[in-house]
Amino acid sequence: MVQLDTPVQFVKGIGPQIAATLAEKRITTVEDLLYHLPFRYEDRLHPRALTDLVPGEMASVIAEVRGTVLLRTRSMPIFEMTVGQNLSTLKCMWFHGTYLEGKFKPGQMVALYGKVEPSRSSRNFKMIQPQFEILPEDADDETRLLEVGRITPVYESLSGSRLASRWIRRIVYNLLQELRGHMPETLPAALLARLDMPSREAALCAVHFPPAGTPMSQLQASATAAHKRLIFEELFYLECGLELKRRKLKERAGFAFQTNDKVREAIRQILPFHPTTAQKRSLAEIVADMRRASPMRRLLQGDVGSGKTIVALQAMLVAIENGYQAALMAPTEILATQHYLAARKLLEKSSRKYRAVLLTGSLDDDKKKLARRRIFHGEADLVIGTHALIEEKVDFANLGIVVVDEQHRFGVLQRFRLMKKPNAAEPDVLVMTATPIPRTLALSLYGDLDLSVLDELPPGRTPIITKQVSDERAEDVWKVLREQVRRGHQAYVVYPVIEGPKDDQPELDFAEPEPAEETKPAKKSPAKKTANKKAAALFEKPTLKSATEMYENLRSTHLSGLRLGLLHGRLDADEKEIIMRRFQRGEIDVLISTTVIEVGVDVPNASVMVIEHAERFGLAQLHQLRGRVGRGAAKSYCILMTGEKITPHAEERLAAMVRTQDGFELAELDLQLRGPGEFFGTRQAGLPDFRVANLLRDRAMLELAKQESGRFIESSSEASDEEKKRVWARLREAWQRRYGLVEAG
Repeated sequence: MVQLDTPVQFVKGIGPQIAATLAEKRITTVEDLLYHLPFRYEDRLHPRALTDLVPGEMASVIAEVRGTVLLRTRSMPIFEMTVGQNLSTLKCMWFHGTYLEGKFKPGQMVALYGKVEPSRSSRNFKMIQPQFEILPEDADDETRLLEVGRITPVYESLSGSRLASRWIRRIVYNLLQELRGHMPETLPAALLARLDMPSREAALCAVHFPPAGTPMSQLQASATAAHKRLIFEELFYLECGLELKRRKLKERAGFAFQTNDKVREAIRQILPFHPTTAQKRSLAEIVADMRRASPMRRLLQGDVGSGKTIVALQAMLVAIENGYQAALMAPTEILATQHYLAARKLLEKSSRKYRAVLLTGSLDDDKKKLARRRIFHGEADLVIGTHALIEEKVDFANLGIVVVDEQHRFGVLQRFRLMKKPNAAEPDVLVMTATPIPRTLALSLYGDLDLSVLDELPPGRTPIITKQVSDERAEDVWKVLREQVRRGHQAYVVYPVIEGPKDDQPELDFAEPEPAEETKPAKKSPAKKTANKKAAALFEKPTLKSATEMYENLRSTHLSGLRLGLLHGRLDADEKEIIMRRFQRGEIDVLISTTVIEVGVDVPNASVMVIEHAERFGLAQLHQLRGRVGRGAAKSYCILMTGEKITPHAEERLAAMVRTQDGFELAELDLQLRGPGEFFGTRQAGLPDFRVANLLRDRAMLELAKQESGRFIESSSEASDEEKKRVWARLREAWQRRYGLVEAG
C-alpha cells in the first residue's frame, strides 16, 4: 500500500523516468507530491455564460472552439481564437502566439480563465492571454469528475505540458483515495480542537478538490480553513525547530562577563555623543545577555544611521575589558576598512591603548601572517575583517564575542563557522543589519536570535530632501552639486555599472525590469525577434551610464575644476582605502562611485547624493545609498535621476523614496513589490523555501505558530506521549531533510 514516505517512483502512473524529473523539483515522496498545491482555482461548477460576462472582471468560461487564425502583424504574431455558446461568441488573443498554431480544433470544448475586456463589437467581449485547458472529448467518469462540474484546481506544471494540471489532478486524486483513512496526523488533537482546524487528511482533500460552495475568493487567497491548517502546520514546525535551536544554544557553555566600574568607565570614554534611548535600551539587552554563562545570540537591527556600530563597539569593549578578544566580520573589504578606521578613531579617546588588527583577503601574505600571529598569541584585542576571519588558518587566543555586520550577505553557515572556532566555551554573537526587517520576517529569518531594535536616530541628524528628476534636468542637478561644493560640502554621484555593458561587475544588485506579458517559450520567428529586440532595448546594459565613463565626462564638462575621485569594486583594497581616506579628509569634492559605498561609508561633510539611473536600483539599495548623506548638521539632498522610460514598479519605488525616510515603511513596500524570497537579494539569507506558507501573506499565522510552538515545548500537557513522539519524529525527519533547521533530540 502507498504511504506518505513512499518514493514517487512506485506510484502508479509515474515510474523511474518521471520520478527523475520530479526530483529536480524536490518532489521525491508521495508527501512531497501532495504538498504541491494548486496555485489557483477555476469555477467550472458555475462557469460564466458568455451573455453574463462583465468587462473588467476575471471569469471562468467553458465554450466550444469555433475557429482560429494566426495574424502576422508588423510587431508580432498574434494567435486569435473564437469560441462560442449558442449564438454568443468570445474572442481570445495571445501575443507571440505562434506556438498555439494547430493546437485547437473546431468543435473542441475549452475551459478559459482570464480578464474580460470590451471588444470593438458592442455585443461581444474578448480575453487577452487567457489561461486555457482543452477538455477531453472522450472523457471517462473520473476525468469528468476532475475536470468539469466542479471547482477545478490549477497547478504549476512540473515539466511542460507532459506533467501539467490534468496529469497532476489525476495522480493526486488517486493518491488521496488510496490514503483515505490512513494519513497520519502531524499535530496534537487538542491543539487542532482548540484552534478549530481540520485534520491533515481533510485539509489536503479540501485544498486539492474543494467541495461545492467553497467561496472562490477564499480559495484564490489561500484563506480557506483547509489552507490555514496547512499553513499553520508548516509554520508551527518551523517555529518548533527554531525554538529548540535557541534553547539548545542556551544550554551550551559561554562566558559570563563582568560589568563593573572599570568596564563602565571604558565604555564612557569612547562615546562620541550622548546615546539615544534606543541605544541605551539595546546595549542594556546585550549586556544582560553577556552577563549570562550561556552564549549570547542577538540581532541588533537599526535603520541607516541609527548608531548600530557604536553599540556593537561598546559590547566588544565589555569582552575586551574582561580579558577576551573581540571580532567584527563585515561583508566587504571597504566596509571592514571603514569599521577598522572608525574603531581606531574612537578607541584613541580611551586612556587604555587597545590593539586593533585588520584582516582582509587582499592583504599581502606577510601582512596576513603577521595579523594571524598576533591574533593567535592574544596580541590583538579587536580583530576586524571580512570572510578571511573564518579561514582555517585563523585561530583566536580567547575569542569572547563575534559581531557579524550585514548578516544577510554572509549566509547562515558562515556565521556558524566563526562561532565554532575551537574554544573552551562558545563566544557571544551579535548580528547587525541595517536592512529594516518587519518583525514577522525577522521571526522566521533570525528565529534563533533574540531581537534588539534601534528605532530612533542619534542627535544632529538632519532630514534628507529627496527629489526625483529626469535626465533632461541634468544641468540643474550639476548646478546644485557645484553650489554645495562651493559652500564647503562634498557629494556622491552613483552609477549602476563600472564600465560599459559588462557582466562581471559583482557589486551590481539593481532591480530587474518588470516581466512582459507571460508567454510560453517558442521557437522565435523573425517577426518575434524584431519585436523582442524593441522590447528589450530599454534594459540593455550598453544604454546605462557607467562610473568610469562619467568620471571622465564630468571632470571635463559639468564638474570641471572640482576635485573628483573614482571608486568601484575592481579597485584593490589599498586603492579603495586611499580614495576613501582622501574623501573623508576633504581632499576630494565629488566621489564618482558604484554601489560599493552602499553601506558603512561615513563622511559627515557629504551633503549631496546623486543616483543616476535610479529607476534601475532596488528600494533597499536606494535607501542605503541615501543614508550616506545627512550625517552632519548641513541640509542634505538625495537626487534620483531617471531615464526616459520607467516601469510602474520603478515609479512606485521612486515615489516611496520621495515620500518617506522611514526604513521600516520602505521595507514593507519592498516586501510587497519583490516578495519575501527576493527581499534580501540572495537565497543564502537562510529563508526557508516554504511549500505552503507565504511570509508576506501569512504574518498573523506566523505569530500564532510562534506562540503555539513555545506553548507546546514549554508544557506539552495537552498532547499525549504518542503525539509528542510524532511531532519530534516529524521535526527530525521531514524538517531536517528539507531545511537542516534542527537536530531534534
